[in-house]
Amino acid sequence: MEQVILVNEMDVELGLMEKMEAHAKALLHRAFSVFVFNKNGEMLLQQRAITKYHSGGLWTNTCCSHPRPGETILQAANRRLKEEMGFETALIKVLDFIYKAPFSNGLTEHEFDHVLVGYYDGIIYPNQEEVEKYSFNSLADIELQINQCPEIYTEWFKIAFPLIKNWWQENNKNNV
Repeated sequence: MEQVILVNEMDVELGLMEKMEAHAKALLHRAFSVFVFNKNGEMLLQQRAITKYHSGGLWTNTCCSHPRPGETILQAANRRLKEEMGFETALIKVLDFIYKAPFSNGLTEHEFDHVLVGYYDGIIYPNQEEVEKYSFNSLADIELQINQCPEIYTEWFKIAFPLIKNWWQENNKNNV
């Protein structure tokens, strides 16, 4: 039984709950989103496996999930990056945000989302149970696609993308 860590708006731990129950009750819980860039400043996106319990087939950031009880955000992010995309790289936390997104299957993501960034130019070995496809894309191309076809992206990615784009532009002024 996979559990999530329930938190308040300050990310203070309140307890644990089975993952699907927390999503059914729309309770705020701790999560993370990893954004990986290559040396050209392109973002690594993944198309979620069709079989995922929500948002299957939609495009999103490099990987995301929930930390396990007793696991730090960084430990969890490193674990899931390896599990989903098949590689490891150094990650740093750059920001966080809270969002709430209901889905047609009755579940709701209500997350305190920690956002981490890494850089990678090596071989990718995606887990086919998690990932349909992957692609490196420029920030400009992603922004255009979100504006033209928002329905092909996950709800959290559409919220996180402008935040990470602003962070990228502030921290990579020579590469923009």
